[in-house]
Amino acid sequence: MKSTAGDFVNSNPRPAVLTDFDDTAAVQNVAELLLTKFGDPTWQDVRRRFREGEFTLNQYQEITFRNILADRATMQGYVKQNASLRPYFKDMWRYCQDRQIPLAVVSQGLDFYIEALLEKEGCGSVPVHAVNTRFDAQGINYEYRYAVPGKEELGNSKVVVVDSYRNQGHYVVYVGDGMSDFEAAARADLVFAHRVLADECERKEIPFHPFTDFGGVLQAVKELTGDLARNGAGPLTEDGDVEEAR
Repeated sequence: MKSTAGDFVNSNPRPAVLTDFDDTAAVQNVAELLLTKFGDPTWQDVRRRFREGEFTLNQYQEITFRNILADRATMQGYVKQNASLRPYFKDMWRYCQDRQIPLAVVSQGLDFYIEALLEKEGCGSVPVHAVNTRFDAQGINYEYRYAVPGKEELGNSKVVVVDSYRNQGHYVVYVGDGMSDFEAAARADLVFAHRVLADECERKEIPFHPFTDFGGVLQAVKELTGDLARNGAGPLTEDGDVEEAR
């Protein structure tokens, strides 16, 4: 069930934009790019077993990244050469910075590759709520700072992050693509979804806007803040601004 444009006109809440990373903020699944390049060939079998419910997501990640011999700098360099942010993400970030609107990445992925791509694209100051990692001679150490209390063995929960912004009084705009986004999307105020998340929202009758890039998200946030009402709700220009209605 898709929400209709204009559901939030003139409401002027305090928005916060939270976005998934792999396959959403990033065009690619960056974790899988790294596993394909540097991982043990068995990682795809582990992914299959994860999808069949044998492993939790954090177990899947720790198992598949365990056999990677490349160091942090090597993997970050590969990300910078081979991954890219989705169109209008940078325009969204600039708009949010100018108006002190929170924008953050919320991911169950690993912080080091997320930070590498954001840095490459000039968005290095975007907050990242993800799995915190530390590299040493034994490999990668993982820290899950966003786990549900009492369920730490399941790793991070995106709901914890969404609730933290809602508790601060924000109207949460959530962008995602997968099943790991569903509970967070169900708790958000406005959802942009594609791929599996869109299918699940449709099935569970969670209203959402189809997501292709951050142009639509930017336009929605401008509407939330009242900028479209003041400037006219014309189409987005190439730099992410909205043309005045004629």
